[in-house]
Amino acid sequence: MYEIFLKLLEEKGVSAYKVGKATGIAGSTFTDWKTGRSAPKQDKLQKIADYFGVTLDYLMTGEEQNSPYSDDMADLFVEISRSNDVNRIKRLLSYYMNLNEREKDSVDSIVESLSNKDNPKKNG
Repeated sequence: MYEIFLKLLEEKGVSAYKVGKATGIAGSTFTDWKTGRSAPKQDKLQKIADYFGVTLDYLMTGEEQNSPYSDDMADLFVEISRSNDVNRIKRLLSYYMNLNEREKDSVDSIVESLSNKDNPKKNG
């Protein structure tokens, strides 16, 4: 498992320290896993899998199971998991999912307008 963790760190260009900060896992825990002093617990493995946007199976075996998620979806999961606004994103997504199509179009227009407001390059 630790070898797969190292591979994911390299692929995503992040450090174990950064993963630890984002997941609440102490750096010493990673060292204990590396040296075999302790074995990872399920909850910590799940946090790491969620952080990297991979399945628990992949983290444990290095083999990709048939995932119902596209690469774009997996990238989105990783981006959200790295965000400091995870709870806000979940709340807003919940609201958004309960809107009808016309309301969703309105929200899309408002958000696009707000994102373009402070970025003159996007405004043409």
